[in-house]
Amino acid sequence: MSSKTVNELNWMIGGAQGSGVDLSASSFARSCALAGLWVYGTREYYSNIKGLHSYFEIRTSGRQIRSKVEGVDLLATFDAETVVRHADAVNPDGGIIYDPAVSQTPIEKVDTLYKDEVRQIQARLAQEGLGSDVDAILEEAKGRGVKLFAIPYGALIQEIAKRLETSELTRLNRIVNVLAVSVSLSLLGLDRRYMEESVRQAFAASRKQKLVEMNLAGVDRAYEFAKEKFGEGGLPIRLAPIQNKPRMFVVGNQAVALGKMAGGCRLQTYYPITPASDESEFLEAHENFDLLGGESNDGKGSIVVVQTEDEIAAVTMAIGGALAGTRAATSTSGPGFSLMVEGMGWAGMNEVPVVVTLYQRGGPSTGMPTRTEQGDLKFVLNASHGEFPRMVLCSGDMEECFYDAFRAMNYAERYQLPVIHLVDKGLANSNMTILPPDPNLVDIERGKLILTSGGGAPKDGEYRRFAPAEDGISPRAVLGLKGYRFWNTGDEHDELGHINENSENRIRMMKKRMSKLETADREIPVTEKVGFYAAAGRPDVTLVSWGSSKGAILEGMELLEKRGIKAEFLQIRLASPFPAQAVRERLSEAKLVIDIEQNYSAQMAAVIAEKTQINIKHRVVKFNGRPISCNEIYDSVRQIVARPEANERVILTHGA
Repeated sequence: MSSKTVNELNWMIGGAQGSGVDLSASSFARSCALAGLWVYGTREYYSNIKGLHSYFEIRTSGRQIRSKVEGVDLLATFDAETVVRHADAVNPDGGIIYDPAVSQTPIEKVDTLYKDEVRQIQARLAQEGLGSDVDAILEEAKGRGVKLFAIPYGALIQEIAKRLETSELTRLNRIVNVLAVSVSLSLLGLDRRYMEESVRQAFAASRKQKLVEMNLAGVDRAYEFAKEKFGEGGLPIRLAPIQNKPRMFVVGNQAVALGKMAGGCRLQTYYPITPASDESEFLEAHENFDLLGGESNDGKGSIVVVQTEDEIAAVTMAIGGALAGTRAATSTSGPGFSLMVEGMGWAGMNEVPVVVTLYQRGGPSTGMPTRTEQGDLKFVLNASHGEFPRMVLCSGDMEECFYDAFRAMNYAERYQLPVIHLVDKGLANSNMTILPPDPNLVDIERGKLILTSGGGAPKDGEYRRFAPAEDGISPRAVLGLKGYRFWNTGDEHDELGHINENSENRIRMMKKRMSKLETADREIPVTEKVGFYAAAGRPDVTLVSWGSSKGAILEGMELLEKRGIKAEFLQIRLASPFPAQAVRERLSEAKLVIDIEQNYSAQMAAVIAEKTQINIKHRVVKFNGRPISCNEIYDSVRQIVARPEANERVILTHGA
């Protein structure tokens, strides 16, 4: 790390779940964003409510960034476990902030560490002739050139209590994370006003002035202490404010929620499940909204959010809302989607436009509820018994989360079918600064929807809801509309909706429903089906992927180019109807193709083989539940390019 390094940083904070780690990370990230920097953050946590370890990495830069990187420049800790778990990830010339009160803690006394982890750490330290406590971990890091910054949190909190003339130490102890963040920013040279504004914004909704005052007092004392103890910046890396265009600091599931709002969704149902619940809770907190702000009414609206008794009720309630003419959606994760499958089949049979946002997590069964994975692709493509058309969108970044959520509402109504919006946990729980999406770039399209009687309406009893059409799409009337009586059933039915198992009727109805995918494939622009990022000149390798791997791949390509490897990237954005022609054209003449996915079996590669008859032999997979980094892309692609015959399958394992 050079002494001239400015605004390029990977910062980490960790602690027991429920101890304010998320708030700390948000405060740090928001401070950097307020200073004009680009920010990308990833959150990792266990599936229990409180107690086990969680950590947050925040990467900052003066240029736009879209992925995590390996290695930590500054590790902020206030407990023993964070030091033990992450000290070895700190780069030489980086730093560790720690509480000297925990330095004598024996490693075996950190009871949230697994026994095999304790044994491995103790064996490593013993080989280096070191002891078996936190101090030994710090000494090991110091030997690698890492700088140590001891922060006596308890003493600082006592001083702050005196300043505030309060004896409420229990409440004050909660600001230990604010102290860690503030010391971090001071060491990095960022003016305290950004942290102060971040604190004000964080507690603005609480309307508790004492909370604001308490945390601001913590900011002031932490900055003072860091300056007294370590001088003007204690690391060879600086954060400096820059001028930048207005941007949003947003979490992935918030981007989805905003896209639904802008796209006209007015009913969201859900049953709580990780990591999907955050989206519905955000919508609940903003049930009355103004997306555009100012005096215009164009962006104003409201949404009804209902927590149901289970996922079966969630999907069927959303279907009911859609039948009544409301743009409706539900949100879930893998186990919840499993329960929704029968309802999805009913919606497919009755041509009901409903949107399901599916946040993928580690499976099967309960799996790893708070870890990321891309393991549900083949499931959603084939969910339910029998066959019915469904569209599947796969978002790769925050911007796509917004626009895909908007388009999902359009697709559902235009083609009268269920739409599944696939987002993985790694993207849902990441936060980053982005340019504000423009809702005006996508128009609300309601398709062949009949909302009022008259205007050439059929006479009562003659409305044929499921009448065959050349494009497979019949005019759709809302329930209860005078002159438009029809029936819904889970059975095969005729044009009016009456149960009908006649052979010819079955063939006619199946063809009608399934032809919608052909219509969608013809009408949807190729830019909404795939993304393509070309290399300068003839590429050495073509990378294929989908979902949140996008950001890591794009940044990995930049690293590869610096080493003389030219890579291009084909991103699959629409998995159903699958863009076979576009994919075949791009891959048929490629020199070397590598599929990159965050699942065990490379599911998209299997889909590509099925739809295009192109078998991608070289595959990079990651399935340990941790997000993929740009460094891993760089290393694995170099490995395959160097010896393609020996490295057809590379398994990535990074992540604590």
